[in-house]
Amino acid sequence: MSVSSRDRLIPAREVEDLIADNHLIVVYEGLALKLDNWLEKHPGGHLAIQHMVGKDATDEIDAYHCDETLRRMKAFRIGRVQLPWTNFVPPIQGGVYRKLSKAGVVDEEEDLSDADLYPTADETTDDSAEEEKTLCAERLSREAYVAAMEQKEIADGIRSYPSLDQATQDAIRAEYRALHQIIKDEGLYVCHYSEYAKECVRYAMIFGGFLYFLRLEWYVPSAICLGLFWQQIMFVAHDAGHRGITGNFVADTVIGAFVGDFCNGLSIGWWKSSHNVHHLVTNMPEHDPDNQNVPIFATSPTYFKSIFSSFYKFQFVWDAVADTLVPWQKYTYYPVMCIARFNLYLLSWTHLLISPRASQLGSAWWTRYLEIVFMTCFWAIFGYGLLWRTLPDWTTRVIFVLVSHAVTMVLHVQITLSHWGMPHSDLGPTESFAQRQLRTTMDVACPAWLDFVHGGLQFQAVHHLFPRVPRHNLRKCQELVRAFCEKTRIEYQCLGFVDGNKVMLTRLQEVGQMVETLVQCSSHMAETGHYELE
Repeated sequence: MSVSSRDRLIPAREVEDLIADNHLIVVYEGLALKLDNWLEKHPGGHLAIQHMVGKDATDEIDAYHCDETLRRMKAFRIGRVQLPWTNFVPPIQGGVYRKLSKAGVVDEEEDLSDADLYPTADETTDDSAEEEKTLCAERLSREAYVAAMEQKEIADGIRSYPSLDQATQDAIRAEYRALHQIIKDEGLYVCHYSEYAKECVRYAMIFGGFLYFLRLEWYVPSAICLGLFWQQIMFVAHDAGHRGITGNFVADTVIGAFVGDFCNGLSIGWWKSSHNVHHLVTNMPEHDPDNQNVPIFATSPTYFKSIFSSFYKFQFVWDAVADTLVPWQKYTYYPVMCIARFNLYLLSWTHLLISPRASQLGSAWWTRYLEIVFMTCFWAIFGYGLLWRTLPDWTTRVIFVLVSHAVTMVLHVQITLSHWGMPHSDLGPTESFAQRQLRTTMDVACPAWLDFVHGGLQFQAVHHLFPRVPRHNLRKCQELVRAFCEKTRIEYQCLGFVDGNKVMLTRLQEVGQMVETLVQCSSHMAETGHYELE
């Protein structure tokens, strides 16, 4: 492609036509990037790119990539676009795109006839017609209820946050970019390794307590120390997964694999594939894998519709089990968090052995095999060496496993606390990256001397705005973010740990009550034949 063609102005309709032809067009700093050839090579996985198609992803790209990567990225430019850019909805999120014909005219979609939408008499027997009518009425009533709850959440978001008009959101984008430049100028991307030296001393002391009590055959205190070690050191894996330690992909990947896979038995590759998407589509029910926990938990009425997960490529069916469990989720939350780690083991091995995402890492292909080796070592040491060879009997083994894993529940609560109680509504493609992150994420207030307990996860809102900033610098960033929120009038949510838990439990209770209402209405409709929600 010639230099002149790479600098030409590409109309929005042409961009739409390219996307309709299955090309991956992403806008960055006014440039149209065609990322078709980069998809298979992208270390962050396919979905991170697919969720940005048709959008001005300047803020997301800047937040996630170092300067060297940003320079290389511009090689994929095919032209310029007119700014400000009006975002499309990415195809993976349901965006519909029109193609241009050879004459430059929009191809019209074929009209659907009634026969395409409704079954004919031949397709539905007389015996089942009444039953089918009842099921359709119940389904339509359920959909109407869900739609009403979704619209209420959208209305709340529109009322509580800055306007979604282009001018307002562009002003927020400009302020965010100015803030990002301040973060860079003040050196807050520089990692202070002395802080990790302190962390390592603490980790060594906790691990030493595990060995000491194990030697004394005080198995419960030993298990508690091991659980605390897992909980604390996993913060390092989180830092490495965001390239927040050395800034070097290979070095941070090895650190993350050692801490996550070797020390914890959890795949850092699985975590990164899930977490990258979570950061880009935070709290979007159909797309954020961190919130897709049906039938045990539901944090939005959208899940009542049996959503299809774009991450798992799996239909989360809402059924009688969900109708039974979700109303109780306020009470089952903490018990489930005590055993949540077992599910992470399953997800880790499933990712490495059979998930296509593990083989879609381009130049990072080697990480899959490194992780398998490290996780095998973990189970050889923990499963065989400790549980089987060291602990005396099955009763002790079961108690040790349950206690050590229950202690790690603090980590799971920290992860879910900052998102589950926040809005899950999608306000549309015009909403800026900064506003969406602050709208869907909560910080936890704590004194500086308690920062080590939370491991940086107490600054989730700040972290979502600047994911590569080392966690030991997040407290300094917080004051800058507060000022940014005051200037842009975006609400900054920061609550104490106890109050944050109350907000989250209230949200779980509210959704649970929605389910109870829906179940009661369905029972009433079945009994009376009255199919209108009141």
